Amino acid sequence: MELNRRNFMKGAAVASAFLPRFNILHADDITIGPKDDTINVAMIGFGAEGKVLAASLVRIPGVRVRCVCDIWKFEQQRARAFFKGYGHDIKMYEDYRDMLAKEDKNIDAVVVATPDWMHCEHTSACLRAGKHVYCEKEMSNRLELAAEMCRVQQETGKLLQIGHQRRSNPRYRHCFEKVVPNMLGRITTAYAQWNRSLAPFFTYKKPPKQSVLDKYGYTNPEQFHNWRWFYKYGGGSMVDLGSHQIDLFIWAWGVPPSSVTAIGGKDAFSPRRQAYDRVMCLYEFQMPDGTKNEAYYQVISSNARGGFYEQFMGTHASLTIAEISARGNTVQRELRGGGWTDPEWQAFIDKGWILPGADDKIKKEVSKNVEVDTRISALANGNPLSVELNKPAHMPHLENFFAACRHGEKLNCPAELAYESAVAVLAANVSADAHKTHYFKPEDFKVPPRPAAPAASAAPAKKA
Repeated sequence: MELNRRNFMKGAAVASAFLPRFNILHADDITIGPKDDTINVAMIGFGAEGKVLAASLVRIPGVRVRCVCDIWKFEQQRARAFFKGYGHDIKMYEDYRDMLAKEDKNIDAVVVATPDWMHCEHTSACLRAGKHVYCEKEMSNRLELAAEMCRVQQETGKLLQIGHQRRSNPRYRHCFEKVVPNMLGRITTAYAQWNRSLAPFFTYKKPPKQSVLDKYGYTNPEQFHNWRWFYKYGGGSMVDLGSHQIDLFIWAWGVPPSSVTAIGGKDAFSPRRQAYDRVMCLYEFQMPDGTKNEAYYQVISSNARGGFYEQFMGTHASLTIAEISARGNTVQRELRGGGWTDPEWQAFIDKGWILPGADDKIKKEVSKNVEVDTRISALANGNPLSVELNKPAHMPHLENFFAACRHGEKLNCPAELAYESAVAVLAANVSADAHKTHYFKPEDFKVPPRPAAPAASAAPAKKA
């Protein structure tokens, strides 16, 4: 079955959505391309993230999961049962190479949801086999492997979408296309956090056999189940969670950072863990006009206070947003924000960019005995965003990927874009390790050419 049979790459077809006044635009109302042509999909990896992606795959019309690869028999059984419940009769494999060889004519695209250290090997093999690939973030825990993924994509010409799913979330796209450039003024500062509760090492009664672990590069079950905390396999909290939010800083300002200063701790967990369980870092962004902006980020895996959200603070207003809207869904005016008046703010409501707030008046803050300087503390009540997402968070990103496969719609997070985020994120761990600021050069964010193979040593001269 050849991909060209379906004319997958016919040209671009970009859908536009108009926001109705006072109404929330639900993502379920947005249709992406024709859905009458089946795309046959394979999955490599059915762990925690694989299950999340699978829950979206079975909801997308015109997508058929044909086979799943996982080295753990337990996950193979769970995958078979899960997809059977949705009418997908799948074949199971342990080795992805066997799957690609036997299913070559039966699959069009592959979803890669394996540990970070295997992303390059799995993605590159699938691209070279002629398959489009959706690969989870982070691209890799090693920058040279992330670069290799980009090079293979360029060489094969196949599609490679990286799983920074906020890039396709309609709420985030609405904010970065409408709210951020038009309502906030000059954004000087950004803040984001991802705090979650302490969790012990995962253990299972029936881990993979040691012979299987040895075959696929794991010394023991602990490394296999908790790979994020070992530098050979992952990059800790910063790479696992921070990669999503650091990517938003780059998206908001349109440029990668110029430096990062980070500190980290790893003593909240068992000393068996190598990676930082908490990181705090400051990114600096050098803007084209010569100004500088700052973004502070923290990720904590020992306390969930505050959860996760992102804030962008400008001279006119501030935006608080989160993937779960209950944790961030407002735009707030500044008291002295460039002279916004009620009629001017009403214009944004009339356009459908934000919804009316409960009370749009700026209030002076007072306590029993002290009047608080409003220049320091006063904000108007927040106006809710007008766009919601009523489907799984990863689903729009997968829809974008399949729309690109079908008819050439532009990918929202191609490999070269994700590479910029990988450079910025991985450098935070480097800075924390070195206890000093890490400075970026512009060329750091460009994919370098493949290193030349070492020259063969000359044959020794024969004795006379």
